[in-house]
Amino acid sequence: MKRRGVAPEARPAIPSEIWVLVAAAFVIAIGYGLVSPVLPAYARSFDVGVAAASVVVSAFAFFRLLFAPAGGALVARLGERPVYLSGLLIVAASSLATAFAQSYAQLLVLRGMGGIGSTMFTVSAMALLVRLAPPTIRGRVSSAYASSFLIGGMVGPLAGGALAVFGLRVPFVVYAGALVVAAVVVGVRLSGTRLRPPADAPATTPMALGEALASSTYRAALVSAFANGWCNFGVRVAVLPQLAVAIHDDTWVAGVALACAAVGTAVTLQFSGRLADTVGRRPMVLVGLVVTALGLGAIGFVTGLAELLVLSAFSGVGAGLLNPAQQAAVADVVGQDRSGGKVLATFQMAQDAGAIGGPILIGVIADQVGYDWAFLTTGLVALLAVTPWLVARETAPM
Repeated sequence: MKRRGVAPEARPAIPSEIWVLVAAAFVIAIGYGLVSPVLPAYARSFDVGVAAASVVVSAFAFFRLLFAPAGGALVARLGERPVYLSGLLIVAASSLATAFAQSYAQLLVLRGMGGIGSTMFTVSAMALLVRLAPPTIRGRVSSAYASSFLIGGMVGPLAGGALAVFGLRVPFVVYAGALVVAAVVVGVRLSGTRLRPPADAPATTPMALGEALASSTYRAALVSAFANGWCNFGVRVAVLPQLAVAIHDDTWVAGVALACAAVGTAVTLQFSGRLADTVGRRPMVLVGLVVTALGLGAIGFVTGLAELLVLSAFSGVGAGLLNPAQQAAVADVVGQDRSGGKVLATFQMAQDAGAIGGPILIGVIADQVGYDWAFLTTGLVALLAVTPWLVARETAPM
């Protein structure tokens, strides 16, 4: 069937407000990438095992999950900009405090508290992207935003590994500074009045969660978001660095493995968003889930560093195919003319639930029977998420 949408050359430009969010995402990602490769090692410096070290990553996502409904309500009451800025500053304070943790318990609590701020700026940014992105370029907008985050994620882990030679606490201090820089960028360049609809605009009824759940696409997106959180925001961040160090006994390898995954994602994002706008959301999600399953499912069986890095990059390709398409699909369900705080928060909660459960369960499996079974289980989770998308409705403008 031929596409009846707008011709590529006639597509609207990405709004300037979104470019501000893209720039801020780049700064945030560099900071997040700084701590990703050293966080598990920092946790294990308090004399804990793989599972306990993974819990530190999950604690961040756990607080994001708990606070997601409140975050959506705050955006509706206070507006996107103040909630976004407050969230960034809360995570900055949490990161700075984490750098001075004196025990595993303190590290767990302080790192977890950052999840509150994280969900604030994440839900705010998602709401803005849904409302400000023209429907015909939603995939492209999602790719631009994710590309910025991932390019920062490529630089961050390498810099974090390098900073680790000065001590495992140093990257957390630098991360706090990066978040303050991001808050300044948004505070100066993004006017609060430009983020709200005109005063004479007709009132709209927010989309109810039940209405969204009636959509097969939204239900499928919740499942794939859970799998995405499990694989790409949980296991990859918490367990993959530990596998890398186990294969090649040096901390810097953890940062290189994460950077390779980020490179695979960043390269794929250069074209996956446009494909999601042209061939549709559904096929891109399906291919992304399968590639993720193959990449992470096999990575636990490698014994050499080269194979580990190649599969890390391949798994990153899966994430790059999946993320823009599923986010654009959720935006299609909500629509540009309605607010969907609860709908977006629930989508985020599904992803965070995977990011919480994945590292803990996979960490236990790795401790008990090895990394091969742990990553095979991770691949199976991604593969199971394919099922609801096989019957989901295509939502891209056709």
